[in-house]
Amino acid sequence: MSVSRRTFIAAAGASVAAPAVLRVTRAHAAEVTMKLHHFLPPVASVPKHMLEPWAKRVEEGTGGRLKIELYPSMQLGGTPPQLYDQAKDGVVDIVWTLPGYTAGRFPSTEVFELPFVAARSARINARAAQEFAEEHLKEETKDVKLLCFWCHDHGLIHAKRQVKTMEDLKGLKLRFPTRLAGEGLKALGASPIGMPVPQVPESLAQGVIDGAVIPWEVVPSIKVHELVKYHTEIPGSPTFYTATFMLAMNRAKYESLPDDLRKVLDEQSGMALATEAGKMFDDIGAEISEMVKKRGNVISAISEEEKARWIEATKPVIDNWIKEVQGRNIDGAKLLEAAKASLAKYEKA
Repeated sequence: MSVSRRTFIAAAGASVAAPAVLRVTRAHAAEVTMKLHHFLPPVASVPKHMLEPWAKRVEEGTGGRLKIELYPSMQLGGTPPQLYDQAKDGVVDIVWTLPGYTAGRFPSTEVFELPFVAARSARINARAAQEFAEEHLKEETKDVKLLCFWCHDHGLIHAKRQVKTMEDLKGLKLRFPTRLAGEGLKALGASPIGMPVPQVPESLAQGVIDGAVIPWEVVPSIKVHELVKYHTEIPGSPTFYTATFMLAMNRAKYESLPDDLRKVLDEQSGMALATEAGKMFDDIGAEISEMVKKRGNVISAISEEEKARWIEATKPVIDNWIKEVQGRNIDGAKLLEAAKASLAKYEKA
């Protein structure tokens, strides 16, 4: 069928107007899609309540132009200790990982992991850690774009037997997440065994370990409350241990983004994300603690007198760390002072 001149002109007129419609469509289409790789299942608290909402906020803030896809449980290959290098080398775009999985590689981050330095609350720890990172971690993380650096709340001892004193720790095989938590446990008489958190359930089930040092937040996703009966808290601040986390991005990928997309990414990361992380750990931790208690597990806390013994016993760990990093031209005492100052600042906030 032939097309009349009037029909053709009408169609041509519509085509002139079409780019405006197409521009709207394109503005909502993902111009950049990035892969975020991490080590926990998608149902775990950090992926579900922190990383997924963060990715959604970034996507919404860019009008859908920047999309972040999450790949949990090491789906893209490798092991948790390899995550940082995956981001550095561009194997993936973004990773969530623990500096402690590569012991000694990021010595300045360890200041928050020293025994009895961090606060009980993640709200305090996370903001203090991010502030610290902005001042003191630029050199150690120069190979990537550090989007956020934070700590969780107080870690507990979850074990197959009850722990009330240092004597109860003697010979107890406990999983630790960072080398300094391991050294702290050793100073208290335990037998520390290091491993990434995904290995904990099988290791508990097979008797490789008698327990684990982890925060409440991760307990359900690795079924620790089903594998042990006893959970020991350390009262108040400072707490025995925390672990630090990194959300790190391939630097070349970050720098390749248009300015307006980088601006949204920056606004949703850094201190804003650290604050969200702290709130999430504290809120989820309280919920999980109550769930575990209702299940019938035994939750207890060491006494303040016992805590004083633990602090005294672990002081050499701090002294040795300061000497150790001094050999790498790092003023550990100055970093410790800076970390404590940030913690005190947010304790009052």
